[in-house]
Amino acid sequence: MKAIVYDEKQRKANEAAAALPGNADIYDVSLVLTDKTSPLYGKTVIFLGSSVTVGALSFGQACADFLRAKDGVIALKEAVSGTTLADDDHDGTSYVERMRTIPTNIHADAFVCQLSTNDAWKGKTMGVVAAEGPYDTGTVAGAMQYVIEYARATWRCPVIFYTGTYFESAEYTQMVELLMQIKEQMGISVIDLYHNEEMRAVTPEDYALYMHDPVHPTKAGYQLWWTPKFEAVLEEVLAASPEPA
Repeated sequence: MKAIVYDEKQRKANEAAAALPGNADIYDVSLVLTDKTSPLYGKTVIFLGSSVTVGALSFGQACADFLRAKDGVIALKEAVSGTTLADDDHDGTSYVERMRTIPTNIHADAFVCQLSTNDAWKGKTMGVVAAEGPYDTGTVAGAMQYVIEYARATWRCPVIFYTGTYFESAEYTQMVELLMQIKEQMGISVIDLYHNEEMRAVTPEDYALYMHDPVHPTKAGYQLWWTPKFEAVLEEVLAASPEPA
């Protein structure tokens, strides 16, 4: 019965999404031409996240998919809508638990993780940034730190977190602040869309084109607004990362 309810909810969401200008066919990932001269061409990037990484309201087209189409990135998406970083339910859906299902023998050039808004909506315990492990994965802070340590130890590649663009949420603001503390302590990179002044200054008309709601971009939003920021950080991080032996 749960699957039926979800399917009906998604069907209605898709109908609403289809009517948005930002989800028009002209923004479809299938029309994007690949630049084989891109510095990211052939790089393997693992993406961990929830609905924003899925592209839940843009018909499964998100940054990973546009990077694959435009830059020739080998993008591996482990993304499930509605899931959280914090692993307090132990039901197999958290970022922490799903990350462990990703094959460990993948050669990854980078690991990109979404700062999930679901932890904010669901009132997950924020926790504190620990000086060292073991980390409390039942909290948002502990889960982030665990994801970073596990990804580094498993795939031996740079770890990058990304935020959503700015929207009104005291809880998500607190999550972003925790992420910035962890960035400094653990030396990761962050695609910080939340504090990006250029993105916050976008016109109302462009915002309506780019976003389905305050959290979920449209195809146009991913392609034109978010993906260039991902490209810039990925290029910088990979240029600074030593070539594998």
